[in-house]
Amino acid sequence: MDKGLLTLNRGDAGKVKLIDAGKAATRRLYEMGFNTGAPVKVIKNDAGPVIVCIAGHKIALGRGLAAKIILEV
Repeated sequence: MDKGLLTLNRGDAGKVKLIDAGKAATRRLYEMGFNTGAPVKVIKNDAGPVIVCIAGHKIALGRGLAAKIILEV
């Protein structure tokens, strides 16, 4: 099942399936480690930035950028 990163709750996990963004935003996310198939775990998703764990690192994303990440759950 595919879900947007913003729809996941704390503790949920999935793998990156698609980055639905423009060229610059897609490149930036790829450089941060959001490559197709990369495992992602949500640490915090309430008001403010979304914090995820990817490849053992915590990354904070603005809600606009996080909305462009589609995960396979």
